Amino acid sequence: MNAAALCSLWGGRVLARLAFVTLVLHLAGCALPDREAPGTPRAEVIARLGPPTAIYALPSGQRLLYSELPAGFAAYNLDFDAAGRLVRNEQVLTQTRFETIPVGVWTLGDIQRTFGPPLRVERVARFDGDIWTYRFRQNSDPRLAHVHMDRQGVVRTVMFTDELPLFDNARD
Repeated sequence: MNAAALCSLWGGRVLARLAFVTLVLHLAGCALPDREAPGTPRAEVIARLGPPTAIYALPSGQRLLYSELPAGFAAYNLDFDAAGRLVRNEQVLTQTRFETIPVGVWTLGDIQRTFGPPLRVERVARFDGDIWTYRFRQNSDPRLAHVHMDRQGVVRTVMFTDELPLFDNARD
């Protein structure tokens, strides 16, 4: 191998390593909603995380919702007080959180303010209303929460199923 080929090969490896190190450092510094600490000003959170999926008014301030749906499994409620300081940071797409929905009391608005937009909205023949479906993980298993709301927008039941994998190589 001549000197020019060695320099080219060595230079390529150095560039590849440098690109890898840069990527690792960039990912290590990524802003994630669950890393935001109480007391952080709203403007700083938005500067780091970008625009939220949704913004909701709360009696004592404002909620910024950052959702990973449809591809992800998490949604974060970042609640701010009237002064614009973060007071609560919660990942809400969990089995426990869905199980605590007050059936017969909560409405479409409560579901939107808590969980954000769903993965999908469906209808079935045996229920007269909409079914909002959310993805989440339970012990790293992909699951689905199905929130059934009647025509008046009142939650009537919450059901859970396992999310089945989609196989691209399925044959008829």
